[in-house]
Amino acid sequence: MTIELSEQEQIRRKKLEDFIALGVNPYPADLYEVNATSKEILENFPKDNSLYQRVSFAGRIMSQRIMGAVSFYVLQDAYGKIQIYTKRDEICEGEDKTMYNSVFKKLDIGDIIGVKGYVFTTQMGEVSIHVKEFTLLSKSLKPLPIVKEKDGELYDAFQDPEQRYRQRYLDLIVNPQIKETFVQRTQLVNTMRNFLNEKGYLEVETPILQPLYGGAAARPFKTHHNTLDMPLYLRIANELYLKRLIVGGFDGVFEFSKDFRNEGMDRFHNPEFTQMELYVAYKDYFWMMDTVEEMVEKVALALHGTTQIQVDDALIDFKRPWKRYTMYEAIQHFTGTDISEMNETEMADFSRKIGVEVDASMGKGKLIDEIFGEACESKLIQPTFIYDYPIETSPLTKKHRSKPGLTERFEAVCNGKEICNAYSELNDPIDQRKRFEEQLELGKRGDPESMVLDEDFLRALEFGMPPTSGLGIGIDRLSMIMTNATSIQDVLFFPQMRPQNNR
Repeated sequence: MTIELSEQEQIRRKKLEDFIALGVNPYPADLYEVNATSKEILENFPKDNSLYQRVSFAGRIMSQRIMGAVSFYVLQDAYGKIQIYTKRDEICEGEDKTMYNSVFKKLDIGDIIGVKGYVFTTQMGEVSIHVKEFTLLSKSLKPLPIVKEKDGELYDAFQDPEQRYRQRYLDLIVNPQIKETFVQRTQLVNTMRNFLNEKGYLEVETPILQPLYGGAAARPFKTHHNTLDMPLYLRIANELYLKRLIVGGFDGVFEFSKDFRNEGMDRFHNPEFTQMELYVAYKDYFWMMDTVEEMVEKVALALHGTTQIQVDDALIDFKRPWKRYTMYEAIQHFTGTDISEMNETEMADFSRKIGVEVDASMGKGKLIDEIFGEACESKLIQPTFIYDYPIETSPLTKKHRSKPGLTERFEAVCNGKEICNAYSELNDPIDQRKRFEEQLELGKRGDPESMVLDEDFLRALEFGMPPTSGLGIGIDRLSMIMTNATSIQDVLFFPQMRPQNNR
């Protein structure tokens, strides 16, 4: 296959050939020992100028100023940038100038090199590495998209969101500040994991490929296993497997899981996403509300040192306790209408009145959920618990202990979006079978997100599952809030994108 190269790419490939002809391996396999990072040097050297007198450093060239026998380069490693200074005679140590003129001076922005020397402060007061030796570690064959440079700083270099998501590796090089988002995401996960470990719960793994999808109302991705000659589904949730483990005798289990839903994509939805699901025996949904508050508050403190976080134009405070509304209370609060005594026809009429599109597949529970989504959800900026959901939209949830037609379920909503979903889990196998059968009827009415009936899960319940509270937290959504990201794609290294020309 013929690859069309730009003029700059052709020049770089010619340099590659020249380096090889000179006996310089542009992609050496040898270990290159690094004994200091840019961050360590810049933080510590000004305090003690005796440090880093035999430094070995590696990084990517981000800018260069060649002035005859003297050159200044800026190298970037994983922790930041640092200037290096070279003199031709010192690098070559009296030998012929081939390596300097034919190799060093022909290095390009984007090349990765290793340098050895000592750290000093220039007359301009900039901490720099005085290079005595250099090694080409990787030749870059494509130019970096450096658009502008001012006062030694790059800006406006690679800002098109679609290209940044498609070429995250390039985004990380040219916009290294975005690394902090992903560092904070990892801190978020580690904080949650440590919190749950300290509670004594067991982190487990459950199947991603499942013979039946379940645990959520969603459309699955379907595949086929050739050896078994059977269809399999990428999991939409891991709930039913984790509850099997509660049946098996564990008091508390959790999993950070990759889940997959074959649905629409927007700035809040990616077909592949991460959830943390937790199930604890002998607890109920009120206990889980307290647990969520405690855990998310700890996350905010770990990432920011405060419970108050600026998100868009709002200052969101995760300090406990959070506001709590029943779903009916929230709808009445934001619409001025009490819908709790309405029948399905009245509810459909009210839904249309406030702008909800109604179709024949929507039962009473679905209508309530749509009314809440239309009239309330976007107005909930501060973290708020919405609880007591209709039974029709909560097929895995225990019936409410005192309110007919409702279940013991809650969601936490923040910045206008759901960040978690939790229940007092349904552990009555007869009731659970009935709920599954009702879901099948919804499917016949055309609901593409209705659940399937899982006989093995029902069998597990028939052996007895203790009273249990379960929780699912969307890690991507929570990361968006904690890092003030406007799109889910900003907190995913490699979001799903429509294919395009790879060149």
